Amino acid sequence: QVQLVESGGGLVQAGGSLRLSCAASGRTFSNYGMGWFRQAPGKEREFVAAISWSGVGTYYADSVKGRFTISRDNAKNTVYLQMNSLKPEDTAVYYCNARRVGDNSWGQGTQVTVSS
Repeated sequence: QVQLVESGGGLVQAGGSLRLSCAASGRTFSNYGMGWFRQAPGKEREFVAAISWSGVGTYYADSVKGRFTISRDNAKNTVYLQMNSLKPEDTAVYYCNARRVGDNSWGQGTQVTVSS
């Protein structure tokens, strides 16, 4: 399986921005579709954004469309989530996901807290 390590979380005021990073190792990164999910306290983990192996296809949850941007750098084995215009309801632990046939790997998560 691929190993994933997220970074970039923190505390930010509403309206602010953060950029999350997820560094992958252990397998050929460009073979994987990558995604970001989040889980708020007492809630189910939910989809946030995904990007195809080539970076051409990107997909977003309606709640973040127009505010968040997912991207990847296959040379650096890293996927990013640029989060702008953050809202208190974006507060959650954000998880990186790597997916391909026979592998569905998760990172340990990074906390994002948006204060009002």
